[in-house]
Amino acid sequence: MTRGPLDGLKVLEVGGIGPGPHAGMLLADLGASVLRVERPHGGLQVVPDRDKDFLLRGRDFLDADLKGRYGRELVLSLAGRADVLIEGFRPGVMERLGVGPSACLARNPRLVFARMTGWGQNGPLAERAGHDINYLALTGVLHAVGTPPLNLLGDFGGGSLYLVVGILAALIERERSGCGQVVDAAIVDGVSSLAQMIWSMRAQDQWSDQPGTNLLDGGAPFYSIYTCADGRDVAVGALEPQFYAQLIAGLGLDDLPDHHDRDSWPLLRKMFEEAFLRRSRDEWAEVFEGTDACVTPVLSFGEAAEHPHLKARGTITADGAAAAPRLMPPSVH
Repeated sequence: MTRGPLDGLKVLEVGGIGPGPHAGMLLADLGASVLRVERPHGGLQVVPDRDKDFLLRGRDFLDADLKGRYGRELVLSLAGRADVLIEGFRPGVMERLGVGPSACLARNPRLVFARMTGWGQNGPLAERAGHDINYLALTGVLHAVGTPPLNLLGDFGGGSLYLVVGILAALIERERSGCGQVVDAAIVDGVSSLAQMIWSMRAQDQWSDQPGTNLLDGGAPFYSIYTCADGRDVAVGALEPQFYAQLIAGLGLDDLPDHHDRDSWPLLRKMFEEAFLRRSRDEWAEVFEGTDACVTPVLSFGEAAEHPHLKARGTITADGAAAAPRLMPPSVH
């Protein structure tokens, strides 16, 4: 079995949903040893199918009732031997259970205690319930996007990925100072960090708060989605001049208005819409195959799993996806 870059790292994951398990999955994919502690299942409670829950791959499992003395002592004992503890409860819950940062760091001063929440550990909304869509709404991102982008942008983009960045940074700091750290990862913080380019464009008067009028939100006809003759879609991202030229050539259009002129965008969009309706999605994929026009078919999950590029890289596997990012020794190149 190939050793990952995090081989030897011991992670204790206190059972939760969404970004916490995803962070554990990422660390396990990179070679860490992850133990997930879950509350005991019983009665009519539905037990998740771990074989089909890809977020739970790559770790061992242990049942423990944290509300009881035995469960509490078990978690403290495990924390004493771990490098990282991940938890995703509302602020104060772990403290009330007797397994908060102070208690765990008393057992293990080198522990990285990683906390994942939506609103953060402090602030007026810290103890309020919320979901991905609520965090996006409050940061301005949902207004700009216009529709819920699944739960990828909040829970995972602004959540678990930033949690893992915090964990890795804390581990480096621990090597310098010898002391553990508490990581406060909040989805509202992560999403706002992800949106820095948009905030920068807004500061330079290059982004409007009116959705659907900007370069990257579907306003620009050369960065948008178009329906084809068969009712399926293609994605167009021809931002640069050389890519735009190849788009126009592939569509067989001429005498077009200046695409830099925003006033011409409605007419240009209409011309693109009419052009894409002349062929099916896959026919357009063939037209633009091998070009840099930045035109790709919009695939379903099932179709994506069969795409030659993703199959060649092994991106989508039987248990969800390959580890990302991939680390390779310099000799490979």
